[in-house]
Amino acid sequence: MSQLYGIQVLRALAALMVAVHHVQSDAVFLAERAGAQFSPWHLLPWTAGVDLFFVISGFIMVHSSAGLFGKRDGARLFLARRFARIVPLYWATTTLFLLVLAASPALVNSGAASFAQIAASYLFWPFPNAVGALQPVYSLGWTLNYEMLFYALFGAALLLPRALVVPAVTLALAGLVVAEAAGPLPLPFGFWGQPIVLEFAGGMAVALLRNRGLRLDGRLRWLMVAAGAALLIAAVGHAWAETPWGSLAFRGPAALLLVTAAACGKGQSAPSALVRLLARLGDASYALYLVHPFAMRAMRELFSRLAPGATGLFVILALIAAIAAALAVYRWFERPMTKTLRRVLRA
Repeated sequence: MSQLYGIQVLRALAALMVAVHHVQSDAVFLAERAGAQFSPWHLLPWTAGVDLFFVISGFIMVHSSAGLFGKRDGARLFLARRFARIVPLYWATTTLFLLVLAASPALVNSGAASFAQIAASYLFWPFPNAVGALQPVYSLGWTLNYEMLFYALFGAALLLPRALVVPAVTLALAGLVVAEAAGPLPLPFGFWGQPIVLEFAGGMAVALLRNRGLRLDGRLRWLMVAAGAALLIAAVGHAWAETPWGSLAFRGPAALLLVTAAACGKGQSAPSALVRLLARLGDASYALYLVHPFAMRAMRELFSRLAPGATGLFVILALIAAIAAALAVYRWFERPMTKTLRRVLRA
């Protein structure tokens, strides 16, 4: 399967958006320590990187698993491959977080976790923390609790005839959202029934359109990119855009436009050096998402001792450190571990 460079670039940008969101919080901490000020950049709603990830995930599951539709062993192969791809790095970062928490709770700004929360975190099960927030021990894992729901539904749907796979998953996701809107539902269904899960369905729809031959002219694609960016910019500072349904109304269509533009281009022109570089970072986007807080917090501790007022330099070097750490983790842990597990699981 040829690499979809546009999708890989979007994966890199999505992870970078989340990293930019978090690095600014650390910059504010440093500024306050130095008695200075740091004004966060509100050019984009940086957490919309998660919305991009969800639409991309929906797209990739259909596009990359097309050969499993209607296959007798399709469901097992799909779930085994997802396990090999997602679980090792998340369990490793969760374990590292718990070790840091035990050694220095102040360093991670987190209270002690109960055994039940820890177990639920490793099992990707939505569970309230000590203050009632539905977050795992390593809080970034909240998105993976949604991803695992999507994978479970998709894997189960692969037992159905080919034509019913995407409709069945879409119906299940929509049913959860409608039931929660009419509810509220008890946990974990209330968590799974949030509107953001519909972004998986949007991504699946883009993949179906592409697989059925949808190809867009370059000028139209750039217009879609501009429209997607405009929607994201419009969401900045908009109170309703921060609510679950408002987020879906602004960020969901923006992500759909960007993913469609990236996935449905004509021709196979050679990518530029910049695109190849970003695509390489896209390969490591999962590592960047999970690893960047550790690299940034290490840089924050260094700057707090040496130059707490140099927030601009901190932001640049912390992002560089996060990218370097992600590339290293991808090369020496994530990729070989995924290959090893796929062999063990015969997937």
